[in-house]
Amino acid sequence: MTLPPSSETDQAIIAARATADRVAGRTTDGLIPLQRSPRRGRGGAKARALAIAAANLTILIAAGLFGAIIMPLGMFGALAVMMAMIAVTLVIAFAPATPVPTPERIARAELKALPMQTARWLDAQRPTLPAPAIAMLDRIDQRLDTLGVQMAALAEESPAAADVRRLVGEQLPDFVRDYQRVPAALRATPRNGKTPDQQLVDGLEVIEREIGAMSTQLAQGDLDALATRGRFLEIKYQGE
Repeated sequence: MTLPPSSETDQAIIAARATADRVAGRTTDGLIPLQRSPRRGRGGAKARALAIAAANLTILIAAGLFGAIIMPLGMFGALAVMMAMIAVTLVIAFAPATPVPTPERIARAELKALPMQTARWLDAQRPTLPAPAIAMLDRIDQRLDTLGVQMAALAEESPAAADVRRLVGEQLPDFVRDYQRVPAALRATPRNGKTPDQQLVDGLEVIEREIGAMSTQLAQGDLDALATRGRFLEIKYQGE
């Protein structure tokens, strides 16, 4: 498993190597390299705290420039600055969070927004999934980051777009929901040689490979190969 880059220098080296590999048509697994990005849905409180700090710093800088260049703020000016900082803090702290998209909404999403919508929904499902599946979700999340960038240049009506929408917007959420319908007490019970937990991890691995293959074909401009790929999920748990 590839470890996250430990410094900006490491990131630059990895990015340079990935670019060279794409130009030369090389990858370690035949797929577009995974992109590292902040985890969606994680650190919401931290993100708000950073936004509050940035907004208050902006107010202080603006007030300082106003006082130094135009006129001193005085007691009432300082009070106005304090009130503005309090107001901004409250607005950011209590602003409603963006709701997690439902699978139905994902299926209707614009093509360019589809990977991000699916990634946000998957992140919300993490507490309901077994620990071995989390690593696969991380990889899928990174694949979706790459795919999201590529979707901006793909026409909605193209056959390739339909193939992407089918896997990312329909089959992936349906597969996870099929697992979630299995009673928790039965998820570790073997059925047809595998437990539902094992089938979930295996199925997510298949999906991750498929998304990576799609990204590779899009990067190579091989839309015909993508549109005629015709391969669906190889492993899908069907609960009774």
